[in-house]
Amino acid sequence: MNQINKEKRNIVTFVNNFPASRFTSPLKMTTPQYDLSNTLPPHTLTRLAREWLAEDTPNFDPAGLCVGSHEVEARLLCKTPCSMLVGRPFFTAVFTELSCTVEWAHKEGAQLGPNAVTQTAVVRGPARCILLGERPALNCLARASGIATHCSQLQSIAREAGWHGHVAGTRKTTPGFRLVEKYAMLVGSVSIHRQDLSGMVMLKDNHIWASGSITQAVRDARSVCGFSSKIEVECGSREEGSEAATAGADIVMLDNFKPQELHAAAKLLKEEFPSVLIEASGGVTPDSLPQYLSPHVDIISLGCITQGCPVVDFSLKVQKPVPFPIIFQSK
Repeated sequence: MNQINKEKRNIVTFVNNFPASRFTSPLKMTTPQYDLSNTLPPHTLTRLAREWLAEDTPNFDPAGLCVGSHEVEARLLCKTPCSMLVGRPFFTAVFTELSCTVEWAHKEGAQLGPNAVTQTAVVRGPARCILLGERPALNCLARASGIATHCSQLQSIAREAGWHGHVAGTRKTTPGFRLVEKYAMLVGSVSIHRQDLSGMVMLKDNHIWASGSITQAVRDARSVCGFSSKIEVECGSREEGSEAATAGADIVMLDNFKPQELHAAAKLLKEEFPSVLIEASGGVTPDSLPQYLSPHVDIISLGCITQGCPVVDFSLKVQKPVPFPIIFQSK
């Protein structure tokens, strides 16, 4: 956080070179004001919960014998101050499968803290069932909340600079956990980019080398995807970007450019192709993000949103039963 605050102060100098009024883009960042959990189909939540539970308990649960099925209450505690709570639908789906109930103390997307420990929810149900769901549910919540918190910090850097493009995630997600991580990006107010290979055509260097040229690759891809999908081309130079745009690409990704080289190339491409979107990618970090902000760049994608992102520390504590007091009456 200290490093991020330092970068925010450095933004002032950067913005003097690019007045906020010039930070315009065909894509405008917005902060969602609606319940994004409505984007998650109930049957998908059920399927994921069952898969996670089956992975964690594929056969017997010997420890379940120790606790039995009597009703207990467990408190969900957040132990990472100033974190964003994200992942409630996944957490609840796990315990719903186990006939438990979850009562939340905070809304999805709420900022938790600043106390060292924040009670976040109460889970009620059979003791062995709560313990069966504990780890899968906490894994989802910790990962989603960590990503969303990170996204919110990145978005804050871009907003304070007056930039109106999209900070975006990538497909560098955990296998089998992409929906959770992409959902966390949404709640954290960054773009999910493409969900999968079917969502948008992205022609990377390997596609170009295998097909022979950028022009040929774009032509071949367009013959299949038609009008309904955008085509993005990864480019290593302004000249490649110009070829991609001329061939009909909708988005030109300037990959692994140094900030000043990026600004110069993006400016020339925008002047030549005003309707083409420009994306910057490759090596962008939270520390270096301010250096890539430009009125000519519409999208900045960061793999670090999901790779190496810290998680939020949650724990679930079953409450000890309170013994009834024994009252001795004198005769």
